Amino acid sequence: EGAALATGGSRRGIVVSTLAEARFFAAGGFDDILYAFPVPRWRLAECSELAQRLQAFQVLLDSPQGLEMLLQNPLPDGKRWLVWLKLDCGNGRAGIRPSDPEAVALARAIAQGSPELVTLVGVYAHCGNTYGCGDIAAIQAIARDTTAAVLEFVTA
Repeated sequence: EGAALATGGSRRGIVVSTLAEARFFAAGGFDDILYAFPVPRWRLAECSELAQRLQAFQVLLDSPQGLEMLLQNPLPDGKRWLVWLKLDCGNGRAGIRPSDPEAVALARAIAQGSPELVTLVGVYAHCGNTYGCGDIAAIQAIARDTTAAVLEFVTA
């Protein structure tokens, strides 16, 4: 009920951190879900099933190996993998650092490689490094740094 309220009843545009959550929301009529974790090979079949079933099941990528895995496992029936490039702007959990020279190369490889199989939707950064903050000023500083890093990356 909370997710329906949060989406204004559209049941679109939600982000989940587990595939159990994705399946739960899909069963509840949500058809636009972002799985906010780089797809591990051992979860590829589950992601593929959701991508085939939903109008938009989106995933994160943070490595050339992840891109190659999706390219080697295309979706059937004209569907394509919808991908966000996961940037690590200080959280240190997942993603490629926006300052890493390989990050722009990876973004270009996703965007220009085989868009009929894998389509770049955008870039994604999660400020999980705010969890330990003790005050609003510290959270705002991380938000500013993350925003600056993402904007600099997108400009590049």
